[in-house]
Amino acid sequence: KMEGVNTVVNIEKVATLNGSIENVWHLAWSPRGNLLASCGSDKTIRLWRLESNGNWVCKAVLEGAHQRTIRKVNWSPDGRYLTSCSFDATTTIWENQDGDFECIATLEGHENEVKDAKFDKTGTLLATCSRDKTVWIWEMDGDSQFECISVLPGHTQDVKSLVWHPTQEILVSTSYDDTIRFWSSTGDDWESYQTLTGHQSTVWDASFDPTGEMLVSASDDKTLIIWKNMSMEMVTDNSKPKKTSNKWMNVCRLSGFHKRAIYSVDWGKSGIIVTAGGDNSIKLFSQDQVTSDSVGLTFSCVGSVEKAHTSDVNCVAWHPIDNNVFASCGDDGSINIWKISR
Repeated sequence: KMEGVNTVVNIEKVATLNGSIENVWHLAWSPRGNLLASCGSDKTIRLWRLESNGNWVCKAVLEGAHQRTIRKVNWSPDGRYLTSCSFDATTTIWENQDGDFECIATLEGHENEVKDAKFDKTGTLLATCSRDKTVWIWEMDGDSQFECISVLPGHTQDVKSLVWHPTQEILVSTSYDDTIRFWSSTGDDWESYQTLTGHQSTVWDASFDPTGEMLVSASDDKTLIIWKNMSMEMVTDNSKPKKTSNKWMNVCRLSGFHKRAIYSVDWGKSGIIVTAGGDNSIKLFSQDQVTSDSVGLTFSCVGSVEKAHTSDVNCVAWHPIDNNVFASCGDDGSINIWKISR
């Protein structure tokens, strides 16, 4: 093998969790990684826990809050709250009260299906997005009350997913309009300061690298694009770097790996990107080592599971603590836990 070519990663399925006979749409690990939440078309949320004997058990089923499919579940950074958003146009906030999760708020306002709901790094702001083409920013006060502080128009179609920047108050949204938008707070309000174009079809998902300096996006066009923040590299002579508005540039496109739409992407803390999609497969990608003569950034596929599920794989998510573990879920109703080794 050439120098700089990544060693191949082995991927082993270590558990399959079957609780649903319907599509499982999304998964989210709690911040400590001790609980895995799943949701889907059966309108329930399941909370899974790994017991000390090595078996996974469904610890709780949260139901009754949504009338239609639950599209996504996400945790607050402290693990105290869980969000669920649904095709019934609502977002529900669940609170962990001594181990039992209680519905403490239902957020209404979107005209139709809510596609994502995510807390920021502080846990005080919540962003939601919908097929109604808008992104809403909500603020949570000390009494766990939520108030909408901003409605963000801009996308021309269904907004599919949201991701907060790991260190800055920056929000990214992806859409059926084939674009990615960057939003930031201007003090009083939020505004879109950059729109990334490059995908030929719906952008289903995006994920920041651990530093927040790169973003990977996954699309219905079967490609991944790596975007890099170039803002700090604009230096004028004899002066400090100018405080420029972030400028994100397309630095690498990965195509030819997935045969159908890529629905989910997660950039792990160890630097490995995991992807999944409509071809029932899961792929792992890693940045090639930068050498003195390398031009631009290159990434290689370092692992693959062709038949990870028996139908569409809807979500992949790295464990927040163990960099060698990730989970996947799909239309086959199952959740798989995977372990990688190098």
